[in-house]
Formats: sequence, C-alpha cells, structure tokens
Amino acid sequence: MSQELEDRIQRAVENFMSGYGCSQSVVAAFADLYGLDNTMAKRIAAGFGGGVGRMRMMCGTVSALVILAGLDCGQTEGSDREGKAACYKVVQELLETFKQRNGSIICAELLGLNGCPVAKNTYMPDERNAEYYKRRPCAQKVESAARIFAEYLQKKEM
Repeated sequence: MSQELEDRIQRAVENFMSGYGCSQSVVAAFADLYGLDNTMAKRIAAGFGGGVGRMRMMCGTVSALVILAGLDCGQTEGSDREGKAACYKVVQELLETFKQRNGSIICAELLGLNGCPVAKNTYMPDERNAEYYKRRPCAQKVESAARIFAEYLQKKEM
C-alpha cells in the first residue's frame, strides 16, 4: 500500500483519538480526494456516529464507507440505473469486506462482541477518557474501515 494511503489510515485513527466520531474520522481522512474540506466532511458524517445518532444501528465506520463510496462513484442523474447499480455494488463489496473482517456491520453487535456495555435510549455520547478507549473496539473499527477504503482505492488504480 502506498505511503499516502497508509497516512490516510493513520489520520482516520488520529481523528478518532482526538474526539471525533467514528464516521467523521474515516470520512475526513479521504474527503479531500473528492473536493470536500475537513470541516464539511466532518459535518456530513457527524450524525452517523454511535451507530447512527448513537442508536447502535449500522456502525458509523460502515456509514463512512457508504458516504465515501457515494463520493467516489455515486450517480448524479436520477434515471441512471446503471450508475446506481455500480455504486450499490461497490457499497455491498465494501460492507461485506468489513463484515468478514469484523464480524458484523451493526454497532451494538460490534460492541457486544468485545464485551462492551451497550447503552441505548440516550443521545449523550460517552465521555472520552482512557477507560473509554481501553474498553471499546471503535479505534480498531476506524482503522479497519479506513484500510478497506484505501484497499478499494488502490485496487481501482490497478
């Protein structure tokens, strides 16, 4: 993998460790490739953290893969069925890779697989401290999603 892509993967993890949400962290690491500045990328992805608004549904890093796939190959004409199909194919491939590597694409399941308590029915994010980072698999999921997208980009260039 190129050093540029490795740097983007590391940037995604650094974003997360700096307090950004899992989805924000991954999207922001690649957004400049699509003409998005860092602030706008983080705003677009902000609501997807915690499994979409902390509802523990689809993992925020997985949502980031969907956002990035749309930026990379999303159709812009409503009647472009082939374009939609091509984008859906990429999304399905990226998400299947994530599921194979991580066991699920669902936030609550990913947390549960790691023995992490899953609080629901609250919109308040957990405090970020040493214990938070120690018991949660989120930094690893950020790295995994960023690596999957970097591999996709690398494969595309071949």
